[in-house]
Amino acid sequence: MKVLVTGGAGFIGSNFVRLTLQVKPEARITVLDALTYAGNGESLPADERVRLIQGDIADPDVVNELVKNADVVVHFAAESHNDNSLDNPWPFVHTNVVGTFTLLEAVRRHDVRFHHISTDEVYGDLELDDPAKFTPTTPYNPSSPSSATKAGSDLLVRAWVRSFQVEATISNCSNNYGPLQHVEKFIPRQITNIIDGVKPKLYGAGLNVRDWIHVDDHNSAVWAIIDRGRIGETYLIGADGELDNKTVIEMILEVMGQPRDAYDHVADRPGHDMRYAIDATKTREELGWEPGFRDFAAGLADTVAWYREHEDWWRRQKAEAEERYARLGR
Repeated sequence: MKVLVTGGAGFIGSNFVRLTLQVKPEARITVLDALTYAGNGESLPADERVRLIQGDIADPDVVNELVKNADVVVHFAAESHNDNSLDNPWPFVHTNVVGTFTLLEAVRRHDVRFHHISTDEVYGDLELDDPAKFTPTTPYNPSSPSSATKAGSDLLVRAWVRSFQVEATISNCSNNYGPLQHVEKFIPRQITNIIDGVKPKLYGAGLNVRDWIHVDDHNSAVWAIIDRGRIGETYLIGADGELDNKTVIEMILEVMGQPRDAYDHVADRPGHDMRYAIDATKTREELGWEPGFRDFAAGLADTVAWYREHEDWWRRQKAEAEERYARLGR
C-alpha cells in the first residue's frame, strides 16, 4: 500500500504516520509538507518506509506527480490556529481551500482514494446548557477564517464526490491532544509555560468547553474510515471528553505540582466559540471503532511527561510562538 499523507510533519499527521507504521507494516508512506512553522521533519520517525517531500499542496505539478503514484491520499494539511487566522486569513484560504481543490483535481484525474481530515469547528458552537451534540447532519456555521475555510474544503470534497464520483470520505474531529503538538496550541502552551516558570494564560473566564480526544484515538478512527467507511460519507470522531478550559488548566497545574489557581486571565479572543461536542455514534456503530484513551487525566499526565522529556523538540518553536502571542496581545 502506497499512502500519501499531506501535512504529515504536523502534529496529527506525524502521529498518523507513526501509527500507520504499526498497524500497516506493509505500507510505504510519502509525506508532503510545506514545513511551515507548524511542520517539523523531526516529528517523523527515521524509517526507510517513510519519505518526506517538502512542497505546497496548492502546487499542481508537485501534487499530481505524488498522487498518481499513491493508492490512498490522507489529507491532514491545513492551517488550523484560530488566533493566526484572525491576524492573517490569507494562508488559510490558500492552504485549506486552494490546496484541497488541487488535491481533489489530482485524485479525480488518477482515480485515487481520498480521505479528508476536518474539524468540529465547522459547525460553529453550542450553548453551555444545550444537551445537543454535533452530528454529521449538523448545519455548518463557522465563526472564524480558520473554521470557514475548513468548511469550504469540506464542501469541495462533497461536491467532487457528487459531481465527479471521487472516492472520498470526510472526518470531523474534536480537539486533539498528545505528543508532538506545536506549543502555540492550548494544552502544550500551558505545559511549556509552567516548565519555564511562567503562569498559564486563560482566555476570559475559561468557561469555553472543548471535547478532547487523544491523537492516537483520532488516527485509529481515520484508518477505520479508510478501511470500512462508505464513500461519500462524513464520520465524526470524538471520545466524550467535554471539559471547560479552566478545568483543563487546573488539571495541568495539578499534574505538574502547582496550585490549581496559579494562572493568569487574559482578554478573550474575538469570536471565541463557546462549546464543541461530538456525537460519534455513527462512527462507533457503523465501523466498530472505540477510543482507547478514556481517562483524560491519565492521557494528560502522559502528555506532560512527553513535553518534559522532549524539550529539545519544542524549545525553538516556543520562543517564536510566544513572540507572536505577545504581538497579538494574547
